[in-house]
Amino acid sequence: MIQVTRQSMLTKKMNTMELPISQDHLDKYDTIGGLLVQNLFPNLDAGQREFLISGITPDEWNKYIGDYNDEE
Repeated sequence: MIQVTRQSMLTKKMNTMELPISQDHLDKYDTIGGLLVQNLFPNLDAGQREFLISGITPDEWNKYIGDYNDEE
């Protein structure tokens, strides 16, 4: 588990989330373009993967966009 900090694309706030990934995998994702987050981190749920991509937390998503779990 590591602490990952990202800037939210919605609020510009710096958010931190503890994720069950290694620093090596995070470094690989951050430095090599074209990697799909779902392929590199299949153990993460959708909210955790979105956080890695955009810095948006599930709480921010629910507040500004709508229920993250809605299937429309």
